[in-house]
Amino acid sequence: MQGKALAAAAVGAALAAGAFALSPPGRYGSAATATRDGLAAALGSEARCAAYGGLPPGWGEDPHAGMARVQGGSFRFGSTAGYPDERPAAQAQVQVRAFWIDRTEVTVAQFAAFVAATGYVTEAEEQGGAVVFRTPTPEQLQARPYAWWSFVKGADWRHPGGPGSGIEKLDAVPVTFVTQRDALAYARWLGRDLPTEAEWEYAAKAGREGEALDRAPRDAQDRPTANYWQGNFPAVNLREDGHAGLAPVGCYAANPWGLHDMIGNAWEWTRDRYAGPHQAHLNGDTAAVAAAQAGKAVLPGARMVIKGGSFLCSPDFCVRYRASAREAAEADLGTAHIGFRTVRREAS
Repeated sequence: MQGKALAAAAVGAALAAGAFALSPPGRYGSAATATRDGLAAALGSEARCAAYGGLPPGWGEDPHAGMARVQGGSFRFGSTAGYPDERPAAQAQVQVRAFWIDRTEVTVAQFAAFVAATGYVTEAEEQGGAVVFRTPTPEQLQARPYAWWSFVKGADWRHPGGPGSGIEKLDAVPVTFVTQRDALAYARWLGRDLPTEAEWEYAAKAGREGEALDRAPRDAQDRPTANYWQGNFPAVNLREDGHAGLAPVGCYAANPWGLHDMIGNAWEWTRDRYAGPHQAHLNGDTAAVAAAQAGKAVLPGARMVIKGGSFLCSPDFCVRYRASAREAAEADLGTAHIGFRTVRREAS
């Protein structure tokens, strides 16, 4: 209790000053002697991610802890080789200003520090359950569509399998069962935000173009370089990538800009509402404007853009393990395969 009280006081003072809030001491405490770039050296292989505790170097002290700076520039937003809603509305490239972005998806340890410091309650906890993936039987597949999804009472970020499950030994796994509101609350605690779809895709493409971005991610030896589904979805998971479900963050090599798991592992929330195919400019949706003016990111039941695919995306079903891929998700529904990462924008 003393640790939580000290943390709460620190958070209040830091937020009042517009600064980064200290995390509580102990299990989710700071790494005072580490450097920001230490995370890049600490991850990138199965052995390294297995040893990672889930809190980046400088956590609790450095406002950019666990982040990489992305230089501003332009890129081709979308793809002509994927689903129809990925296709660009114009050939002109999209300009993006410089920003900082998390090198990895936000981990269970990071989110636990936020909850311990603030007492935050997620929407799944308020709603009494969330959507869980379970491999269906042949009979279940015949009985209903999307039989691999079930709303499980008592499932939330602390209980990813429902009552009786827990997060012990999962500190370095991406936090899931968080809604867009939950993700924004965490981001604001750190003085950050969620990325726009354009920012997210710009960072994921990392200066690259070409058909390779639209293929399943594999190396020269034909080994998966991300956590996605290999096999016949949803019945047979060959686990060629080494993981049946969520993997700890950073088990695979980073992209050219030092970012891990931009493809696969967990889908990631963005700030943007899903409004069909890419638009070259605002499409006149007054509801979105009204929500922004009111200081709200979304409206109840809104469908938001998620990016990156997850451990459930397969070549024979989802095919969204690509930087240009996008999907709509209910903003207020916690699920087993959606997490997030944060950004900090530089002043213009």
